[in-house]
Amino acid sequence: MKKIFKLLFAIPVFLISIQSIVFSQTFKIKPNQHTATVSPNMWGVFFEDINMGADGGIYAELIKNRSFEFYKPLMGWTVLGKKEEGDLLVLNREATNSANPRFLRAKVNNKRKGDMGIANEGFRGMGIKSGLRYDFSVMYRQANPGVKMHLELINSKNEVIGRGEISPSGAGDEWKKQSVSFNATATEPKAKLNIWFEGSGVVDLDMISLFPSDTWKGRPGGMRADMIQLLADMKPGFIRFPGGCIVEGHDLSLRYQWKKTIGPVEERELIVNRWNSEFAHRPTPDYFQTFGLGFFEYFQIAEDIGAEPLPILNCGMACQFNTAEVVPLDQLEPYIQDALDLIEFANGDANSKWGKVRAEMGHPKSFNLKMLGVGNENWGPQYVERLQVFQKAIKAKYPNIEIIASSGTDPSGDRFDYLNAELRKMKVEVIDEHFYRRPEWFLENAARYDNYPRTGSKVFAGEYAAQSDKTVSVNNKNNWQTAIAEAAFLTGLERNADVVVMASYAPLFAHVDGWQWTPDMIWVDNLRSYGTPNYHVQKLYSTNKGTNVVPILLDNKTVSGQDGYYASATVDKNTKELIIKVVNNSDKSRNADFEAEGIRFGSKGTVTSVASGDLEAVNSLDKPAEISPKQTPVSVKNKKVEVRLAPYSFNVIRIKMI
Repeated sequence: MKKIFKLLFAIPVFLISIQSIVFSQTFKIKPNQHTATVSPNMWGVFFEDINMGADGGIYAELIKNRSFEFYKPLMGWTVLGKKEEGDLLVLNREATNSANPRFLRAKVNNKRKGDMGIANEGFRGMGIKSGLRYDFSVMYRQANPGVKMHLELINSKNEVIGRGEISPSGAGDEWKKQSVSFNATATEPKAKLNIWFEGSGVVDLDMISLFPSDTWKGRPGGMRADMIQLLADMKPGFIRFPGGCIVEGHDLSLRYQWKKTIGPVEERELIVNRWNSEFAHRPTPDYFQTFGLGFFEYFQIAEDIGAEPLPILNCGMACQFNTAEVVPLDQLEPYIQDALDLIEFANGDANSKWGKVRAEMGHPKSFNLKMLGVGNENWGPQYVERLQVFQKAIKAKYPNIEIIASSGTDPSGDRFDYLNAELRKMKVEVIDEHFYRRPEWFLENAARYDNYPRTGSKVFAGEYAAQSDKTVSVNNKNNWQTAIAEAAFLTGLERNADVVVMASYAPLFAHVDGWQWTPDMIWVDNLRSYGTPNYHVQKLYSTNKGTNVVPILLDNKTVSGQDGYYASATVDKNTKELIIKVVNNSDKSRNADFEAEGIRFGSKGTVTSVASGDLEAVNSLDKPAEISPKQTPVSVKNKKVEVRLAPYSFNVIRIKMI
């Protein structure tokens, strides 16, 4: 009897021991078998002015409606103190300045500071940093000097946290510019600027501007440094700009016209942003485009961070979801000329018409433009027939420029099938495919490109983002479930780098107080910014590209969803490293062995992992690194790399090859 009891008690212990054993999966890699070359431009970024991405975002201007051109000329401004009728008037000089017609006339009659003024609320407030210099400027004209302006930065408690003064000098009909700088004495995310008038006189004011001094590369009137730094840290291969649906416009009168976005900022013609009233659930009546971030600045940013520029131009079609307005084919010439002129602006020498404009803006050297997008998310035979005209004209003058063409709004269906077939007949170099789908779609389509044609037109995954709820839902989140699904999908893009030559998440930026669309890669407020889990996923791909794709197999099969595993592998011929990307999309921790045929490993390597057991987990302004990469060393044992893969993890393994 005692023996029986001992045996019975031993059985559960034995079972527990069996259950605690974790078996390793063995992945086989063939580093000497190069199946595709990875484009240096493979992983990039897509910028569109949505979610207050430009004005109120990356463009560091703090004054909203600085030239009084919004539909409501004083939107963003508040009158301070007491004024008599006619003391403050908005005048319109459209006959003489159609690009910037309005200005403010202040009639000041024996006023003291505090009697009359104006205040600007900024873009959901102004982000002000203690100790930082702020540069104020204004364009003005006056018949006789006599008005002084007192400047005050005001915090949310109505306390003054920065002061300056300016006294416009000189007289006459010519517009002049005057500037003054002052330091802030406190940090405030929701400041405003008061301008008090003192003295007597009449002064006309335009382009009232306030910039922080810590712009990207310290450029006056430049970009917000922390936001561009997040892009630079990704080491992107390209920047696609300026959109997106703003390229098309609600109608053709509101399409993006690049020539109106270059030259002196006071001569750039403001238009309403098409996201101003697009969504009834997120109305943004103060959303306009001043084009302080214009085509010159886009090219400049691309150059700054080592990315290829990829401009997208209107093809003579407005947004097909809005008005579907099209230009008749026999009236398409101005649109085509815009495309040809843009190439000259980017690449022409300083003696050419548009190359001279670029040189006069401070960049005599070419921007070395190599590719151009014609149309954005356009579809149907009306798109194809217009694209054919563009293709013929561009290739005739610039045969080496690659054309990026739209495959519409969806990655499948009749529209997609029609365009995919027609564009391939046209031998378009690159076809732009877009994916806004649930995480499950991304997991199910990780092998999408395994059977695509290996010759002919290549693919640009120009806009992708897993939707935690559904497309255009306000409930979409940048949670770990969406990010790990994207990580799995991207293994399929990398594995098929001979088919897919570029990829970018969309949209790029969103302001926490001014967004229209979620999810988004990078979130900001007036002072802070952070990368989402989705940002970290694409950054890991972009900073761990490799030069050549090599096979990675599990049970002699491509790793694309078996038991929750997704994987791709590349080698970097320059650093002589093997780079393995593997997703463990299961709730179990697993041991994995990686064996390579025909090479020997060095003794050490690294594994960089992003993981969370909570698929709903997100980053935030207060916890920006809640989900972020962690790097640990790995060792080689018996010619194997042994790695423990955490539940729901994306892992990048780098190891030297000998």
